[in-house]
Amino acid sequence: MQHLPFRKRLLTVSLVLTCGFSGLSLQAEDRTWIQSTAYLVPPETAPDGEGYFSIIEGHNRKLYIGTHANADNSWLVEFDPASETMEVVVDTHAAIGHDIKGFGAQAKIHTRNNVGRSGKIYFGTKQGYPNATETREDYPGGYPMVYDPKTDKTKVYPIPILHQGINTITPDESRGVAYVGTCSDHLPGPEENSVFLVLDLKTGTYRELIDTHHVYGFIVVDWLGRAYHPLVGGDIARYNPDEKKLGRLHQTIDGQPPTAESHLADPNGHPINWDITPDRRTLYSQPMSTNYLYEYDLTAKGDTIPGRNVGTVIPGGTGTDCRAMCVGPTGTVWCAITDNKDGGNRLHLVSYRAGDKSPTDHGLVAIAERKPDFSGPGFDELDGHLTSKRVILGVCEGQDGYVNILAIQPYTVLRVSPDQLH
Repeated sequence: MQHLPFRKRLLTVSLVLTCGFSGLSLQAEDRTWIQSTAYLVPPETAPDGEGYFSIIEGHNRKLYIGTHANADNSWLVEFDPASETMEVVVDTHAAIGHDIKGFGAQAKIHTRNNVGRSGKIYFGTKQGYPNATETREDYPGGYPMVYDPKTDKTKVYPIPILHQGINTITPDESRGVAYVGTCSDHLPGPEENSVFLVLDLKTGTYRELIDTHHVYGFIVVDWLGRAYHPLVGGDIARYNPDEKKLGRLHQTIDGQPPTAESHLADPNGHPINWDITPDRRTLYSQPMSTNYLYEYDLTAKGDTIPGRNVGTVIPGGTGTDCRAMCVGPTGTVWCAITDNKDGGNRLHLVSYRAGDKSPTDHGLVAIAERKPDFSGPGFDELDGHLTSKRVILGVCEGQDGYVNILAIQPYTVLRVSPDQLH
């Protein structure tokens, strides 16, 4: 692989992938389709066509996307929808000053990127996949990073926990801290290490709060500056920075403990999407393998966070897989969710706003245009529409009302215009 220089440069992508479209063998039925435009993320930054939920819109209305090049490196890519161009803004190995290959590489930007009040982009690096001769200890650990679009400079913070990657980072610049969650990437279960820490943004020092043992949890910060991280088994850790106190909260759904079907309290953990409303008083949750959306009131008193089931995400959905959920600037919740039906995956885009009777399934996402023209094994034909047949990894609503979805193989941004969503 040809390495990208650390200086920011415009990437003109002319690669045309050669995999053809074979057509999904699904039973035809009446479907609602919404159209998108697909933009190829520079293939040299994601040579296997893979990526994660690492997408956020900056204050400058540009999107910041993390990439994955196993055993090699990772990059933060800036996408300007206005000019339809993509630029590499951070080469993670150049930023840390080490270019380690194999399992020692910073192979993934896996974090759900976040934006501070300053407009700086917060993200972190994570391990890839070891080969048969490598051990988990060959990975030194992940680095929290902060990219400033105004200065085009990146600040790198020390590895918080040796041999563990960064799974989540959320800033509270008003208090000069960021909250970090790590990921050991071992098999899920009680031995999974996922440490919840406070990072002092000035000194670069950490305070370890608790090992949550939770797989792929996210951190949110409420209107009082309290930080939340899920705990394995269904409880929630809440850190109060004013009191410097960590509490353990219970949760209820419609007044009762979470059911096994919800996957909110699995004894070995379950990947759970979390995001918070712009006023930071309401938390939304979408477990990966659950066809329901949950809403929590963060203003409630006491040691229990009351939640409620706001409804089915895909009516009649079977085998749903949601790894892409966000709350947009208008307070709308978006789920880009894959439904496995009749032997194939179907990509749906679903929304919910407070006060709605239930989530709205806008339909399946088709690709009307590709920029540049490209194809790949993750795209196929269904009822005469080109669509993604892989699980979807990320979603982000922009200030312009567009919803941006991360598809894989090839790694692609699907942009859905607001006029498709009424």
